[in-house]
Amino acid sequence: MDNLTICKRCGSDACYTQEVTPEITNHFCYGCGFQTNTLMKEGEEFFEQQKELLPELYKDIIHKDEEEQMWMPSMINVPDKGMVFANGTDSNSWKWAAVKAVAVTEEEKHKYPIKGKKDQYYEFRMDMTTMMPFDENNFMDALSYIGVLPE
Repeated sequence: MDNLTICKRCGSDACYTQEVTPEITNHFCYGCGFQTNTLMKEGEEFFEQQKELLPELYKDIIHKDEEEQMWMPSMINVPDKGMVFANGTDSNSWKWAAVKAVAVTEEEKHKYPIKGKKDQYYEFRMDMTTMMPFDENNFMDALSYIGVLPE
């Protein structure tokens, strides 16, 4: 069953909850941009594997809720819209960064080959000059900035 619940990390009422199986439920909060599921607990193999792949900042800002559930920051990449990611140096100085996508011109396409695909190129690239910071609990505003959600 899918529904909106209260986020156990930030208290937002925009936490999308989805039961995948009777044992696994996913939570994705559009308020704070963090996500978890019932397998995300310290010591659980699934959590430890996920954590290994994360950049240091993401590891620093993982949050443990009152039920011992570990919440990780998200990274959204919509190729023709843009991306939203946690940006900063540590847990005390980070914000969401939103970057808009722009079309790759014919003149620059050679700079953006698709790895493993001969003579194929990406149609969009992330324009870092459009990077805009958003506070921790303004994840939806960041998504709106890149055009994923309406303004």
